[in-house]
Amino acid sequence: MAESRRSDSAGEASRQRQFLNVVSRQEATSRFRQHLHLEPVGAEDVSLSEARHRVLAEDIRSPVDVPAFDRSNVDGFAMVAADTFGAQEEAPVRVRPAGEVIAPGVFPETAVRHGQAVAIATGGMLPRGADCVVMIEHTDLVEQDGETWVEISRSAVPGQFVTFAGTDVANGEAVAWTGQLLSSREIGVLAAIGRERVRVYRRPRVAVISTGDEIVPPGQPLPTGCVYDSNAAILSAAVEELGGEPVPHGSIPDNEEELQQALEKAMTCDVVVLSGGTSKGAGDLSYRVVERLGNPGIVAHGVALKPGKPVCLAVTDGKPVVILPGFPTSAIFTFHEFVAPVIRALAGLPIEERPSIKATLPVRVNSDRGRLEYLLVGLVGGGNQLAAYPMGKGSGSVTTFSLADGFIRIDEQTEIVEPGAEVTVTLLDREMKPADLVVIGSHCVGLDTILGRLRREGLTIKTMHVGSLAGLNAARRGECDLAGMHLLDPGTGEYNRPFVTDELELVQGYRRLQCLVFRPGDGRFESKPPVEAVKRALADSDCMMINRNSGSGTRALIDRLLEDAGASRDQPPPGYGIQAKSHNAVAAAVRQGRADWGVAIDRVANDYGLAATPLQDEHYDFVIPRERRGRPAVQRFRELLDSPAVKQELSSLGFRPAAAQ
Repeated sequence: MAESRRSDSAGEASRQRQFLNVVSRQEATSRFRQHLHLEPVGAEDVSLSEARHRVLAEDIRSPVDVPAFDRSNVDGFAMVAADTFGAQEEAPVRVRPAGEVIAPGVFPETAVRHGQAVAIATGGMLPRGADCVVMIEHTDLVEQDGETWVEISRSAVPGQFVTFAGTDVANGEAVAWTGQLLSSREIGVLAAIGRERVRVYRRPRVAVISTGDEIVPPGQPLPTGCVYDSNAAILSAAVEELGGEPVPHGSIPDNEEELQQALEKAMTCDVVVLSGGTSKGAGDLSYRVVERLGNPGIVAHGVALKPGKPVCLAVTDGKPVVILPGFPTSAIFTFHEFVAPVIRALAGLPIEERPSIKATLPVRVNSDRGRLEYLLVGLVGGGNQLAAYPMGKGSGSVTTFSLADGFIRIDEQTEIVEPGAEVTVTLLDREMKPADLVVIGSHCVGLDTILGRLRREGLTIKTMHVGSLAGLNAARRGECDLAGMHLLDPGTGEYNRPFVTDELELVQGYRRLQCLVFRPGDGRFESKPPVEAVKRALADSDCMMINRNSGSGTRALIDRLLEDAGASRDQPPPGYGIQAKSHNAVAAAVRQGRADWGVAIDRVANDYGLAATPLQDEHYDFVIPRERRGRPAVQRFRELLDSPAVKQELSSLGFRPAAAQ
């Protein structure tokens, strides 16, 4: 019976329906918004302690003057300015002190007359008759013939060191306006005019539902083939940032009845957002449940957009219901494209306008004709020399959005953007501050160790893991401060040095042991020399390898190993075309049985519980553009690299510092 169900599912999946009508982004947005009520969802009164990041639903005018009285700004003497005219250090003038000392919060009893001065504290009320305050530093009390005098050593002008009533805020003056986002600054003003509570727009309540049998809540064990629910977390946080109130409804399995019940509960909210199940495969149920809604129901299902083509937009009785793609990058992009403006409008916030900046695309980018593509990029360089690197991790990545600085738009008619093209980058944050150290190249946990120390010292670091060759090219173009690399020259068998040009300096890093990795107990590899083990693998048509990406140092090592084992270039071994981009991807494929062998460093093999046969040391070094050698962050990086503490930490990770050779 189970086999029959699997067969039925496979058959249904193979017959999956395509999107009913893929429309442009503009058309989808127009259809969506014409059925929505894009205005605040209501108002409520809150205390000032609850008002930060809320949007005012009223104009506020002050019922009082601030300050409410003429106030002294310094400690000193309140007096008549005309009595100080001509006063100098060498020739002070004298006035008689009145007996009172005016403290803050006390109504003065003394009226100041010509020739008199009254002691006053900062914040005290200016007494009747006084028109200025002389600082205590410019006065002195002296005794003469049994009388006490106040000597003034500097002349004053009317109004000196006095804030008059209503100077800050006048009675009836508007201090805050409808639609204003309240920060600590505005809240301080409201407190100063005596407001205890304010009227703000109600936060729109946004139901967040994740769907899929493979979704596991964070904190639970992760079965093979499943993923943690990152969408709910990022969408809920985004809702809060937009002024909404997220209402999590958990992860719903691929069960139509359960999903229907979850949707009915979610409809009590102002907005409903689902992620996953929006395609037309056999297991995609979200759109089937949502398509039952009416008035008008689904208005767009499939948008000519990359990432995010499967997005489904629906409205029922003026309430938006949106199904986002399940992949994280697609989900968050389509959320910000279609849902975020709606939440801002319901929260009483204006349309957000993101700043943009010009940059150069350093690599060729291919795009799909007929779809508007949003390409996330990281910015490096400075001034007029900014380079926009595509993040390149795909719509399933959970880190792409968090690491990107912005995105570029590639229009529907463009298939290729050539290297060197000028592009406009829409920034994800309003400010882009240059990092103290920019690192581009191959990733390694040893490098993470050093950069972590720099971050703890207060330096800002920008890293882009694009591989050794791309890092080398970035360094040649002066786009980074240093690049981590481990490129093997097949001709000389030497690492890194043959690739260094005159404008670069090679800095020795550390050594990593490259190994043939396989599952423990595999007799084809266990206790066999590497070349013999690969020969046995080649003789077994069911033995699957996993390769590394072209241009990597590990790929050159693999090709040499296959050549030594007699592999034919015309008939490569099974799995040769599967090119992983990291040691971890190789180890994961072998551990999970998707491949039987590959090449990875021993540290990764140990982490994944794999057996490993040593091949050779790999040199993980750094290149630095000579023009950047003097930068303080670069110098500090080199100091740490040579420090005993870092060398010891690298050794504990299984690496050997170059100096230990």
